[in-house]
Amino acid sequence: MAAPNEITPAQLLRKIGTPDVPVIVDISIPEDFEDDPKLIPGAIRHSHTDMAGLMAKLNGRHSIIVCQKGIKLSQGVSAWLRSEGLSSEYLQGGNYGWRAHAGAPRVPFAALPVTSGSNTIWVTRHRPKIDRIACPWLIRRFVDPKARFLFVSPAEVAGVAQRFEATPFDVEGVYWTHEGPKCTFDKMLDTFNLRTDALDRIATVVRAADTNKLDQSPQAAGLLALSVGLSRLYRDDNAQMEAGLALYDALYRWARDGQNESHDWPGDRT
Repeated sequence: MAAPNEITPAQLLRKIGTPDVPVIVDISIPEDFEDDPKLIPGAIRHSHTDMAGLMAKLNGRHSIIVCQKGIKLSQGVSAWLRSEGLSSEYLQGGNYGWRAHAGAPRVPFAALPVTSGSNTIWVTRHRPKIDRIACPWLIRRFVDPKARFLFVSPAEVAGVAQRFEATPFDVEGVYWTHEGPKCTFDKMLDTFNLRTDALDRIATVVRAADTNKLDQSPQAAGLLALSVGLSRLYRDDNAQMEAGLALYDALYRWARDGQNESHDWPGDRT
C-alpha cells in the first residue's frame, strides 16, 4: 500500500508546469548529485542536514522531497517537515523513479546561469510581446520558480547584465537568443532539455507568432493578438509579464491535454 504522503512520478509530472506546483526539493547527497547532475524541472537543491534553512525557504508552502531512491533521506525529511506542521510528500522512487518514467524531463544543472544569489536574474529589452513573455513563463514554471526579470532599454541590456549579474536573453549577440528560424523559447527548450510534446506545441505557436509566420500555426494569430493587447493594457512591463504568465498557463493546458477539443454552436451539435 502506498504511503499517504507519497507521490508518484506520474502524479508529479501532471503538476509540473502549472502555477500551483508544490516546491520540489532535491536533497540528494553531493556525491550522488555529482554523478548525475540533473534536476526535476523547477526543483531546488538543499541539504537534508539543514532543516531550519529548509523550513525558512519553504515558508509554509507544500513541498515534495526528492532523494536518489525515495527511501530514507526523502522520507525522513518529509516526516520531519510534517512533524513541524508543514504539508510535505516524498517522490516514489526518487530520482531513479523519475528517470525511469517515460516523458519525464530533467534539467541539466550546468545549464542554469551562474548566480551569486539563490535565484537566477534575467534581463531583456523592455516592452515585451511574445518571446519575452514566453521565456519568463518557461523559466518560472520549469527552471527557477523565483527567477527575477529585468526589462530595460535595448541599449542598456548589456550594461545591466554586467552590473547586476543578470543573464541577458532575447537580444542579439548573446547565448539565449534566436538561432536561424528558431526563437529564444526554442533555445531554452533545447538547452534545458525540456522538449516535451506539450512544450513543442507551444514552441510552434510562439515561433509562428514571434516571427510573423502566422500560416505555420492556427493558434499564432490569436497569441499575437492577445500579446499585443496585453502590451497596450499595461504600461509596467513586470505587471504585463505577470498577466502574461496566466495566458501561457492556459496555453500549456491546451497544449498538454486540450488540443483535440473543439467548440461549436449549438452546444449539442455532434
